[in-house]
This record gives sequence, C-alpha cells and structure tokens, in this order.
Amino acid sequence: MPKVTAKRYVCRECGSAHSVWSGRCNDCGNWNSLDESDSNLGHFSKNLEPRKKSFKNSGMIVRKLSDDITPARFTPVGIAEFDRVLGGGIVAGATVLIGGDPGIGKSTLLLQAASLCSQHSKVLYISGEESVEQILLRAERLSEQSQHLNVATETSVEAIVDALATLKPDFVVIDSIQTMYLAGIEASPGTVSQVRASSHLLMSAAKKYGFSLVLIGHVTKEGAIAGPRVLEHMVDTVLYFEGERSQHFRLLRAVKNRFGACNEIGVFEMSSNGLREIANPSALFLADREEAISGTCVVPALEGTRPILIEIQSLVAQTHFASPRRAVIGWDQQRLAMIIAVLEKRFGYNFAEQDVYLNVTGGYRLQEPAADLAVVIALISSLGNYDVPINLAAFGEVGLSGEVRAVPQPDIRLREAVKLGFQEAILPKQGTQNSDKHGLHCTLCNDLTPLIRRFPPPLGAKNAAKFSTHSSAA
Repeated sequence: MPKVTAKRYVCRECGSAHSVWSGRCNDCGNWNSLDESDSNLGHFSKNLEPRKKSFKNSGMIVRKLSDDITPARFTPVGIAEFDRVLGGGIVAGATVLIGGDPGIGKSTLLLQAASLCSQHSKVLYISGEESVEQILLRAERLSEQSQHLNVATETSVEAIVDALATLKPDFVVIDSIQTMYLAGIEASPGTVSQVRASSHLLMSAAKKYGFSLVLIGHVTKEGAIAGPRVLEHMVDTVLYFEGERSQHFRLLRAVKNRFGACNEIGVFEMSSNGLREIANPSALFLADREEAISGTCVVPALEGTRPILIEIQSLVAQTHFASPRRAVIGWDQQRLAMIIAVLEKRFGYNFAEQDVYLNVTGGYRLQEPAADLAVVIALISSLGNYDVPINLAAFGEVGLSGEVRAVPQPDIRLREAVKLGFQEAILPKQGTQNSDKHGLHCTLCNDLTPLIRRFPPPLGAKNAAKFSTHSSAA
C-alpha cells in the first residue's frame, strides 16, 4: 500500500502552519489565507541547516562597531529614479523584492537596470519565464547597452546557487521568484513552501558571496506579493511597481527600505523603447490644466522626501436615486465620507441629494491626509459652481470639528508650488507661522472658516457664521 504523504496548511500572510484547513488563520486572523503544503518541508529544512554546535565552538565572530569595520557601500544602478527609491543605490549583499501587476513593466525595468550595471559590474540576469533568445529580443527593443550582460534560463535553485559560487557576480536578478523550485520539496513552484525556501537559499547565497540580489514577485488579486507575507520581512527592501496599464506612466514605491526612506517614489513613463524616467513628475501630472474651473484643486503631496503636485477633481451633481452615489478613484472613500459629514454638520452644506465623484488625476493613489484641504475646496467649489484659480494650491489635514491641522514639511511643499508657477496657497496656521512663504500669497487657517467665506454654501452660511463666532470666542 503506498505511503500517504501528510499534508499541512500554511498561512500565506504570517507563515504559520496548521494541521487541518480552516477558513481563518488562528494566528493572524486573516480569512482564506491557508494554502496546502507538504510536510516534507520540515524534513528538507533540517537537511539544509548545519549541525547544531555549542556556542563555544560555533565559530560565530562577535565584533564591536568601534572596530575597523568597512560599512557596506551603495552602488548606483544608473537610473536616477530607481536609485532615489533605493536610497542612493543598491547595497552589496542586500536583497530587494519588487512586486507589481502582470504586464506593468517589472521585467523591463530590471532588464534596463541590469544592462546599465553590466557596463561597470558583473551582472547575471536569470529568468524562469523567458528563454535567452526572448531576453535578447527584448533587450534589442529597449536599445540598451547589454553586450556585457550575462543571462541564463533556469528554475532550479540548487543549480543557480552552484553557478553563483563559480561566477561570483556583483548583481543578480531573479525573474521571477514564483518560478523557482527546490527539488527537496514536493510542491509546485509558486506555492508558499517553495517561494519561502527558495528565497531563503538565494538570500543566504547573497550574504555569503556579497552580491546584490533582486527578486521579482507576482502579486495577488488584493495587490500583495504572492507567497508568504513573511517574505517581505526577510528581505531588506520591498518595492511596488504601480500604475494603470491604460496610463503611460508608472510609479515605483518603496514600502520597506533598511537603507533609505520609506514611501519614496520614482516616476517612469512607458514608451515603445522601454521605461523613461521622469525628473519632474509635478509638471507631468499638471500638464493638462489650462484654465480656472470649479471642482478642482492642487495639493503639494509628499512622497518620502519628494514633493509632487497632484490635481484633485470633484463633481457634485443632483442625484436621481434614493441613495446618492459616492465614487472615489485614487483616494480613501471612508475619508471622503468623513469630510462630507464635517461639511454638512459644521458648516451647513447639503450633500444628501447630491452624487459625489472624486478623482485623483493621472491614476495616482494619494494616501496622505494633507490632501484633506484640497478635497474640501474641490467639493464646495463644485457644489456652489465656484471657479478655483488655476494658480492656487492647498494642503492641510481636516479634523472632525472642522479644524485644520499641521502637516510635515510645509516649506518643501511651498517651494515645489513656486517652482511650478503657483502664486497662492492655503495652508494650516499651526506650524507655519514662521515658515518662509517663498513669495506666495498665503492664507493661514485654524479652521475651515476662510474657505466657507470664499466658497459659501448655496443656501446660506448661517452655520459657518456660528462656527466662526465660536472659534473666535475660543
């Protein structure tokens, strides 16, 4: 009678193992996150690990930071936007994980980066999805200097590690980690056990031989990198390649970086010859603004250390249904509901019979609360059909009582607005009284009263007057 292989179920979010399947992980609480995995992984892991030794004879070297230790160095890739997101370049021995939707341009970006690095370093591009001839065809289309780039097609991690020990490259790209497999694990490539074990072995080789490792990962329907969530905790840097395939530009965003700032972004434009970096993304996002119109406002958003001017558009129209519609693209829908509630409760605006559509132009996903003030201007100007000056920018966080709260780095935001030709700004008074206004005509706000006076509700501003009196008395 054949031996029945015991099965276990591993959570793709936290990596915990379960003996039976259930709809919810008992450790992290996520639903439908358990994937079937062979129990042979535990036996294979034991074979990978060296025999345990006592601490006395382990050979572990302990050193003080005050000793003469040479710090790891940054090696610029050669693509300025890519280097910005990495924190100045890629670090020797570090592992970078890049995720994104299929067809978004991950392989294109890494092939361009590998081609540029091959001009001064030894680079190995390993693909589990394309043949060498297909890689060459794509490299010729990209018009990159790739004569010195080493390429290979392989999916066996054992064979890759053996080749790395012989070649000793400086920069290695794995495209993609979901195609890699280990022969000792009886599971299909792309499963939780294969992705985690393959990544661990490749990362150990990167630390041992001192090369920089870049892993390309596919994403799930929810937008997370496929495989166990613990993989994001193992690597040094996690980057996401974002953007709509119908749009011509892409965003490279750092969500984790041990060697640089998080939430740093790089902006690229997709062309027939590959990805082209955009040095001034603010001009790209505001290229189609020509005249003053109601329902629009520009916010100087901050992504990492980079300020970017983003246009927010709103359309408030009479509804024909019992329940008005709230449609949001590029912003938090719950935060829009909060802003509408504040305007109705505190200042007498009526959105109960209005459909509200909010859009962040260019497919950009805005997550910063500093956009609250610009959203308020877009909403109330569209409701009252007031034209917003084309040279007006606004930023600030709005609280539930209608107050305007300070946001970080106001000087950097104002400086970027001046660079793009803006002449007027509305911003929080708190934290900016002594800031340099850079020649802008600035309106400092403790609450939304100045905006209510400028864009009053269509049916009167009685509530606004009451709020203003209350604020003065306070």
